[in-house]
Amino acid sequence: MSEACCGESVKEIQVGAPAPDFKLKDQDGNEMTLSSLRGKTVVLAFYPFDWSPVCTDENCALTADAGKFSDKKAVILGISCDSHFSHKAWAQKLNLKHKLLSDQKREAAKAYGLYLPELNCSKRATVVVGADGKVAYVKVQELKSPRSNGDILSAIGA
Repeated sequence: MSEACCGESVKEIQVGAPAPDFKLKDQDGNEMTLSSLRGKTVVLAFYPFDWSPVCTDENCALTADAGKFSDKKAVILGISCDSHFSHKAWAQKLNLKHKLLSDQKREAAKAYGLYLPELNCSKRATVVVGADGKVAYVKVQELKSPRSNGDILSAIGA
């Protein structure tokens, strides 16, 4: 469980729950909301920090498989607590194809029950939000274990 803003415990988001909306800046400093993507399948790839080895490998793999996600009409959004400035430099360095959202206030991580207070970052987790705005898939990884794009693509289906 994670700590919410007021000390209350928040459970990890569950399949079938409405996906909490958020307003976060992307790597270019543009504000983006989840609700603006209603009608599309959205893959929320929460990760602890830019520039770390596992996060780098994962985000490069998401870019490598971008066509497979696109074929399934899915939008990929990477989310971490890093600034949009860090995201911009990291995305350029790695030539990432998906948007990276800055959750500096940890609001999205907390709303989804994915905040790790002891590290002041989000858990490594994948949340797929269906076109209806409900959570269709959730998987929380060990921090040092990368997510599997194959599992995510299977969960998205046709």
